[in-house]
Amino acid sequence: MAQNPRYRRIPQVWRAAALGTIASLPATVIINWLPNSEATAGGGAIIVGPMIAGAVAANRSLESSAAGLRAGFLGGVVAVSGFILTEATAVAWSLNTIVFFFIAAGMLLCFSPVFGLIFGRIGGWAANTVGGFGVDQAS
Repeated sequence: MAQNPRYRRIPQVWRAAALGTIASLPATVIINWLPNSEATAGGGAIIVGPMIAGAVAANRSLESSAAGLRAGFLGGVVAVSGFILTEATAVAWSLNTIVFFFIAAGMLLCFSPVFGLIFGRIGGWAANTVGGFGVDQAS
């Protein structure tokens, strides 16, 4: 039976990235319980999310750096939206503040995939080395 082309499945790499980003939020809350920890949801989604996505991708025989890159971008979206939801109502929005916000948000959305790529590779390496489940293991 032929599938309707309008209903396409989400690629596996994006699934691993979304899973890593969603799983990073409770992990960030747990990290925030540690003494002297100032972890935010956005920071955890940019760092912890790609590590989880890279480990999930390595276990599913996917490219861990690609999943980490996408999870880093999703983490940047979480960070920007978290700022908008929490702090944006308390800021006096002048023209300079609006321009600065868009420049800062654009830079964050450009740099977060780079951090995601790095931490995605670290998560994939950890899954291959410590877990012993990755694609590099000989059968």
